[in-house]
Amino acid sequence: MVKPLNWHPIEWRLKWPDMVNNILKLVLGLMIACSLVHSFAYAEKATPEQAVEELTEPLYSPFIERYVLDELKQLRTDMAAQRHELTQQILDREHNSVDRAVTYATDTVTYFFYLIAAASSMLVLVGWTSIRDIKDRVHSYANDEVSGLVNEYEARLKAIEKQLKQKSQDIEDNREEIELTQEIQSLWQRAARESNIANKIEAYDAILAIRPDETEALIYKADTVLEIPEPQWAINLCNQALGIDPENVHALFQLACAHACMDHPVEAIGYLKTLLEKSDGYIEHVVNEVMLEPLHPLEEYQRLVEENPPG
Repeated sequence: MVKPLNWHPIEWRLKWPDMVNNILKLVLGLMIACSLVHSFAYAEKATPEQAVEELTEPLYSPFIERYVLDELKQLRTDMAAQRHELTQQILDREHNSVDRAVTYATDTVTYFFYLIAAASSMLVLVGWTSIRDIKDRVHSYANDEVSGLVNEYEARLKAIEKQLKQKSQDIEDNREEIELTQEIQSLWQRAARESNIANKIEAYDAILAIRPDETEALIYKADTVLEIPEPQWAINLCNQALGIDPENVHALFQLACAHACMDHPVEAIGYLKTLLEKSDGYIEHVVNEVMLEPLHPLEEYQRLVEENPPG
């Protein structure tokens, strides 16, 4: 059982043109089919030329021709509309592509500016509020580094300068010392060449004027003044030498000779004992010294010689 169509009046009005169009297409199709069947049936009996010559009426009615022409026109219109729609779609796609590209570029630039803004914000947060601040900081850092290097090299240069001054002073001192040594050496040579006692004493005094602590000059001067004879003067000179160098055995020997000249045998023997205790090799000088001959008969002297026999 076929169910009745329960269409709403509005739906009926909307679908009525489509129904009429479908019915017309169906009727047209049937008429064309009948014509074709008739044509085929006739064509089986005659050739195409004969069929055309024997036609007594048009194959299609004006109504069908009009319908076909309208359909062709509608088809062209539809094709034109479809082409227009396709072109419009292509244009829309191209526009969409361009829009997407522009949007991408805009977003990229926007994100780039956002990145710059974020970086600037970070710089502000860390204290570099501007490019000038960065420049100032760089200059300040460079100045500090340069100042540190300059101070370091200044300190090094000052140390080098101090060392050079010290070296120069040492060289100058050595030069003066060499000059004094040469002068003293010439005075020693002069004293050795002089046969006059006064000239010898003058040479020794010149040496002592240059170097007051020259014990050797004091001892040689004491030996010279003993020849005048001036034993007390010699004793004073030997005491000065011992004050500078208490272990000087030459000064002890000259003291023994000076006391022997002054007829002080006890003091002379005492100095000889001290002398031989410090240097037993001096016994030959003691035995052979002319100024000590007054001590030879003394028992103390003989015992001293026996205890320290000459080598």
